[in-house]
Amino acid sequence: MYLVVIAWLGLVATGAACGSGPSTAQAGSLNVVAGENFWGSIATQLGGARVHVQSVVTDPNADPHEYESNTTDARAFAQADLVILNGAGYDDWGKKLLDANSSSRRQVLNVAQLLGKKAGDNPHFWYDPGYVVNVADAITAKYKSIDSIDASYFDQQRAAFTAALQPYTARIAEIKQKFQGVKVGSTESIFVYTASALGLNLISPAGFMQAVSEGNDPPAASVVDFQNQVTRKEIKVLVYNVQTATAVTTNVKHLAQSIDIPVVGVSETLQPETVTFQDWQLAQLIALENALNADALSK
Repeated sequence: MYLVVIAWLGLVATGAACGSGPSTAQAGSLNVVAGENFWGSIATQLGGARVHVQSVVTDPNADPHEYESNTTDARAFAQADLVILNGAGYDDWGKKLLDANSSSRRQVLNVAQLLGKKAGDNPHFWYDPGYVVNVADAITAKYKSIDSIDASYFDQQRAAFTAALQPYTARIAEIKQKFQGVKVGSTESIFVYTASALGLNLISPAGFMQAVSEGNDPPAASVVDFQNQVTRKEIKVLVYNVQTATAVTTNVKHLAQSIDIPVVGVSETLQPETVTFQDWQLAQLIALENALNADALSK
């Protein structure tokens, strides 16, 4: 299910709560809080030595949809120069913390609003390479707005991030060139944006993927349709969200494995936590390409 929020009241010092105090950023840096560590990794690379980034949702073994905020999160939000939230219902706990701690100094980047998305839309924006570029541009613009003196430095960091993304973008182009139109399946909507970018034909029932993403039981008809797609080997690879496994998705995974359909695991947050956004994504793309290659060679 979507994020469950524990209400937080009156635990931040008065000056921070009303926004009248000075920035609490570390000396010579902007204090940035990212709701999730995939955006935090990008923010860190774009800010370099001029920013200090704290990511809230980081646990690779937990379902981010079920995250519950705490007083440490509230304090970080109250002290931030910039808060980056995913939006579209993915991290509503963050909006509640912002509303509880108003600040005239703090800036906010809501990714969903930036992209013209809303609650109910597929919130896995970091799996769309075009959206990643848009968000990176927006973060850089926020940094330059807050710290105009270092604008040229932030431009340099933005250029460096483009270079760092090149293996990731090159792998996307390679997979699209080799496997465009190949039918694949996914246990939830996390893979929709990537499948589109890769030119893959994601045929899993939309109702199944959306229900699982939202923490609901998928419609019975969609379960039957998905199982039939697997049994008939209509899909060449199954993509499986390792952080939101349910009895239904696990059954689909086991069914695919039992008839030798390759299964590729993807995650919602960085795995492991210490890697960069692009290295995490590249590793998953390589696993996917290997699975597609394996299917092609088996024919």
